[in-house]
Amino acid sequence: MTCMKRGRTILDSHQFKITLKRLTHQLIENCDDFQNTCLIGIQQSGVVLTQRLYNDLTGELGIKPFPFGKLDITFFRDDFRRRDKPLEASPTELDFLVENKHVILVDDVLYTGRTIQAAMSALQQFGRAGKIEMLTLVDRRFNRHLPIKADYVGIVVDALDEAYVKVEWEETDGIDRVLLFSPKR
Repeated sequence: MTCMKRGRTILDSHQFKITLKRLTHQLIENCDDFQNTCLIGIQQSGVVLTQRLYNDLTGELGIKPFPFGKLDITFFRDDFRRRDKPLEASPTELDFLVENKHVILVDDVLYTGRTIQAAMSALQQFGRAGKIEMLTLVDRRFNRHLPIKADYVGIVVDALDEAYVKVEWEETDGIDRVLLFSPKR
């Protein structure tokens, strides 16, 4: 764990890669051939993680292609009308129904649980899932406002409420890593 000017690195690029591999193998253990399973990334950072997992599963690990989608939750959030400026929605790209499917919702950081609550509400527009599970790269387990937990977790971070966890992606930030920013004193 390295201290940096911007924050403390809690997953460096190498550890990040290992963590993603472990998550893909856990998915294979629990989903077998993914025949009735779909991965749905929550816009925006959850989509990057979902795409990575999907590419590893269907590419390197040889799983046959299966449904993969992107879900925007902007107007399902309980705080979307409480913002100073209007929120910008991202596209929802789900070209399949989730009716009776095993849905794995994916997001980069699980914090209060409100994002997942909104995602489950938004998901109902696409049918009644047979089962919904949650996958997250970072679980901030002591900060939950709702009784929501992840079924697949990359790393658990116990941090103060005022602390901030940031996941950086090679696709958008030029590097894969997870940073922890401590509250200002």
